[in-house]
Amino acid sequence: MSTMRITLIGRMAALVTALALASTLTSPASPPTAAAPTAPPTVATVPVAYAGTVYLTFDDGPHPTWTPRVLSILRKYGVRGVFFQLGQNVSYYPSITRSLRSYGNLIGNHTWSHPNLTTLSTTSVTWQLNKMESALGYRPRCVRPPYGATNSRIASIIASRGQRQILWTVDPRDWSRPGTWTIVNRVLANVRPGSRILLHDGGGDRSQTVAALDILIPKLRARGYVIGLMAC
Repeated sequence: MSTMRITLIGRMAALVTALALASTLTSPASPPTAAAPTAPPTVATVPVAYAGTVYLTFDDGPHPTWTPRVLSILRKYGVRGVFFQLGQNVSYYPSITRSLRSYGNLIGNHTWSHPNLTTLSTTSVTWQLNKMESALGYRPRCVRPPYGATNSRIASIIASRGQRQILWTVDPRDWSRPGTWTIVNRVLANVRPGSRILLHDGGGDRSQTVAALDILIPKLRARGYVIGLMAC
């Protein structure tokens, strides 16, 4: 092979190598691969520690306005209570009492007309209790003397009938209409495991009680309380 031909082949090889190198240098770089999005960190939910069981009780109903509203809130949160009712009100609104019972609430005897039993004769006390039960149609297991006024004689009369006397341990004095948040705060300041909370669904304007109940139930649960149904 002639020297000229060898030289030409060498130059052509160098040119091909140079062109390939230039193509590599001028080619746009591949875009970086996008990192896969990371999931947000999981936030652990801390269960509320069980603080105890408390009980809701309602006096002086049934009332055509306030008792159904109380019942609506109880159903909203899936809880039940004991309603200590007056016989004369039961006689006026028997369907409301039946509605309470149909949703699992219990009825207690709060007498016929709300007298202070300690001022009555034994015969009159018995009449008050019997008259209420006549309107109700059966004998409840529990009796709550009006005003919480009781003594050993009243307790003995109730026990002799095979019934339990049930008072309360937390009284926010909602009957005096001190304000919705006052009712709420009074309950929360005094509630303890086993508390029996006194509220009213009759005897006057109970709009504050209704509003307070709608706040109280979730707040009690947030503190770890279970709202139970008292054996009555």
